[in-house]
Amino acid sequence: MFCDLAETESFTKAAQINEITQSAVSQQIGSLEKQFKSLLIERSKKKFRLTREGQVLYEYSKQIIQTYDSLHNKLQEIKDIVSGTIRIATIYSIGLHDLPPFIKRFLKSYPTVNVHVEYRRSNQVYEDVLGNVVDVGLVAYPAKDNKLEVVPLRRDKLVLICHPQHPLAKCKTIQLKELVGQKFIGFEPDIPTRKAIDKILKDQNVMVQHVMEFDNIETVKRAVEIDAGISIVPQGTIVQEVAKQTLIEVELADGEFYRPLAAIYKKNKVLSPAMKQFLAILKGETAAAK
Repeated sequence: MFCDLAETESFTKAAQINEITQSAVSQQIGSLEKQFKSLLIERSKKKFRLTREGQVLYEYSKQIIQTYDSLHNKLQEIKDIVSGTIRIATIYSIGLHDLPPFIKRFLKSYPTVNVHVEYRRSNQVYEDVLGNVVDVGLVAYPAKDNKLEVVPLRRDKLVLICHPQHPLAKCKTIQLKELVGQKFIGFEPDIPTRKAIDKILKDQNVMVQHVMEFDNIETVKRAVEIDAGISIVPQGTIVQEVAKQTLIEVELADGEFYRPLAAIYKKNKVLSPAMKQFLAILKGETAAAK
């Protein structure tokens, strides 16, 4: 609990992770300070900060926890047991379209494992992984961070989508320059896929007219389905809509643009047998897909 507090720098988050009240976290910190006869957190400043003694306790506590986790996992491996809980934070598009078949395959092989999935914005996935709220995160366009391990997964092709009655629906392929001035349904500016699409358009000197912005792929698709505008999205997210002909997919003629997907977890994290198997299934399936 003390490590969670040190990493999240939040009594509220530490309480949530450990499923106790904020008051209980404060009481346990008080007990630790009594036990070690040391002040562990500087309470006089607005910003959360460990004292020198608190920093030492955190560093040694991490070693103790990692040693305990390694012991627990080693005993499970000896007994050939794959159980426990895997906590996953994922962006909407991966969680809804890429993840389900992997979870189905994993649970078929390891039915005693409990898989808990949370749908989050991209920046929140990173926060949850770094704060130990979850074990693994699933993101697009993974950011480099020396505190994280990144496991590259598959790449998803980007395509144009439009309403069946839209003038562009007749095209099999289209050049980006033909999108100049078009009404465009985009992701919100802080979302990595939006940044990547903006760069693609900018590199081609294409200015579109952003009429709507959303934080998830499903709402983007619904807006295009009512002919509010066109959009560029990952191909794997529109399979059902294209099959039902509620959306038309048009290939981009300027080249093939891909959205890389990745699993992330905290560096130096002791991986449980369940997590090792889950990551192996993610990597194995995606390698096969390539």
